[in-house]
Amino acid sequence: MPQLDFGNPLVLSQVLWLLVIFGALYILVAKVALPPVAQVLEDRERAIAADLEAARRLKAEADAAIAEQEKAAARARAEAQAAIREATEAAKAEAAKAQAALNARLSAELAAAEQRIAEAKAKALSAIRSIAAEAAAEATAKLTGLAPDPAAVVAAVDSALAARQEG
Repeated sequence: MPQLDFGNPLVLSQVLWLLVIFGALYILVAKVALPPVAQVLEDRERAIAADLEAARRLKAEADAAIAEQEKAAARARAEAQAAIREATEAAKAEAAKAQAALNARLSAELAAAEQRIAEAKAKALSAIRSIAAEAAAEATAKLTGLAPDPAAVVAAVDSALAARQEG
């Protein structure tokens, strides 16, 4: 290779200048150009680390807030269910109370109606006795032409009614 002929004095001076220029560029880059780049990279790394730490902290806070929200929602659900249960039980108790009052009123009305029916039946039966006695006396008078004895007619009606009630 003719370029690396070290016997030629020009090649030695070229290699020397190459080393000087390379050394100068190395020192210039190492002392002047790379420190700001390294500083920017370090700043960027610190910023990223701080952002990641802030994100972790905020995520932990959000997780805690979500857990607290879920606890509050569960508490509110339990309170609402308890209130619904209490309202339902109160409504059932009120309905039972109203039902008992209605039953008592209806029972009293039924007893009063039965009493009135019994009184009406007794009146009707007593009226039937006298009406039956009158009808029997008139029928006997029309059939026979004679006026029957009122005591005998009443006795006959009483015995007929008694026989009917027994049978």
